[in-house]
Amino acid sequence: FRSGKYVYKPIMNQTCCPQYTIRCQALHFQASKSHKKVLKKMLKFISKGNVLKVVSEEEPMDSHIEDVAACDFPYKSESQVSQSELTPLAVDHAERVENEDKDSGETKEEGNVQKVESDSVQICTDKDTPVPAEPSHSAKAVHAPPKPGHCPLGIMVCFCTVSDRKEDERKLQKLLQSQMGTLEGSQLQGDQAFFLQNSKPKTNQPKNIEDFVFAPLPDDALHKLEVRLVPVSFEDPQFKSSFNQSATLFAKYQMSVHKDTPSDCGENEFTRFLCDSPLEAEHAPNGPECGYGSFHQQYWLDGKIIAVGVIDILPYCVSSVYLYYDPDFSFLSLGVYSALREIAFTRQLHEKAPDLCFYYMGFYIHSCPKMRYKGQYRPSDLLCPETYVWTPIEQCLPLLEHSKYSRFNQDGKAVDEGRLKELGRVRVLHKRTVMPYNVYKKRRKGPSDEASVQQYASLVGQTCSERMLLFRS
Repeated sequence: FRSGKYVYKPIMNQTCCPQYTIRCQALHFQASKSHKKVLKKMLKFISKGNVLKVVSEEEPMDSHIEDVAACDFPYKSESQVSQSELTPLAVDHAERVENEDKDSGETKEEGNVQKVESDSVQICTDKDTPVPAEPSHSAKAVHAPPKPGHCPLGIMVCFCTVSDRKEDERKLQKLLQSQMGTLEGSQLQGDQAFFLQNSKPKTNQPKNIEDFVFAPLPDDALHKLEVRLVPVSFEDPQFKSSFNQSATLFAKYQMSVHKDTPSDCGENEFTRFLCDSPLEAEHAPNGPECGYGSFHQQYWLDGKIIAVGVIDILPYCVSSVYLYYDPDFSFLSLGVYSALREIAFTRQLHEKAPDLCFYYMGFYIHSCPKMRYKGQYRPSDLLCPETYVWTPIEQCLPLLEHSKYSRFNQDGKAVDEGRLKELGRVRVLHKRTVMPYNVYKKRRKGPSDEASVQQYASLVGQTCSERMLLFRS
């Protein structure tokens, strides 16, 4: 992890609060119910401006918190779901999200259910769009018949006969025949089948974050939100022109949220912390159009910066460094919103740079409850502190509940493949000269420093120890 130009790695088995590197698999990310609520809240605010301004108590530091308890909804693969959990009237979780995310002020219409003898049953969550289900061969399929005029759990059970469905298909076939009369019968039937198959309503498809982030706004929207990606460089016109406003917002955030003094968050401190970077801008032929390096993702609301996400764009990931925002807009849950925008942004970059597919959220600290929110962006992985192998967070949480420091790789024979093998190959910068450690060791005068060099090399690994320079005076 980095702070300005300073790059650090904690000694995991010694620190009081072990910090595990966490990454989200952005391409497979599924927004939770609370995530969608935040996205809808922002859309409502931009469109109508009538969001209840209640400051969230769950918005920490540079966080994207919404669900603090990381163990509330354990992940299950399809193979782990038992048949007993699948009942005829069960609604898919993603569909429940869409139904339950409606504003609390709305009232749900109760559907009338007409009892008709039939050979098939359809279950739907929208009264206008039925979803085919398994045929009901007996009345026992419905465990508790609904009361007349009442629709339990917001689910409407629709009954139709097979003959009615076939009649609708025949009418559609006649319509296609009238429009495609020149085609041969066999070809026409194939096209009809394809059309019928693809015209079925897909109501079980959950909305992704892009559906909310890039949703069209009404012409009379009260606000305008623009997200600008600005390279962190005083040579960049946009960065230079917005520097004062951005630095002022940083100071406001630090003093309000972290109780810093004005001297703790002046322009020099802002520059050192969030503008200085060890990364150099680079444009690769197969990379994203914006290039690689450090950036500020500025959120402009009606011509004013209300939040800034500091990110690094790297060949394999987008790394979230920090977020600061205007405390006056805390009611918009900007921490959560910016994280979702950065995940969507990672997906966009992936289209141009296929290797770029992860969203790094810094460190996951299970021993600090306020930092567990990062585990709510699923699917996510934690890095094993001993073998440096990525492990699904669902497998890590039980281990962390037992011990705040844990080795995630359960293979006792597994070792760090990138571990130090040859100390003499560590690169050292001594008197403005680059040399391997075995050469420096011969020239060195005084007591041996091999123990400290050994510790350094074990932390960075063999590969980095041969790419980085260890400064020795």
